[in-house]
Amino acid sequence: MSQLVSAVVVGADRLGNIPDVLKGHNIAIMQHISGRDPAHQKKKSLQLPSGTELLILLTDFLGHNVMKTFRSAAQRAGVRVLICRRSVCSMKQALEQCGYCEVACPRARAQANGPNSQRCKRAA
Repeated sequence: MSQLVSAVVVGADRLGNIPDVLKGHNIAIMQHISGRDPAHQKKKSLQLPSGTELLILLTDFLGHNVMKTFRSAAQRAGVRVLICRRSVCSMKQALEQCGYCEVACPRARAQANGPNSQRCKRAA
């Protein structure tokens, strides 16, 4: 089993089925931040938790200032950012478009290694 990618999810009070989708793509949520804290809007030097490899921003539950703060923190830390709405379909589409599925998803790597390999869920 390959190592899980550590992600921080920002936005929304509840994630619904999104953790299951991410787990299927070999991504583990290490922290979920709702983004409602007023300090997130004003803080310019916010730091992401150590070990963060991916930042996921759920745009339909975030203000512009909060999103800007977290994007800047990700840029300073050299962390990849995935931006989408809070829905399973939007999450799958964002993973496919950014190419992260090919990097993180073990089924996608297996598919690239041979014709009889197991297919990635996103391709089905």
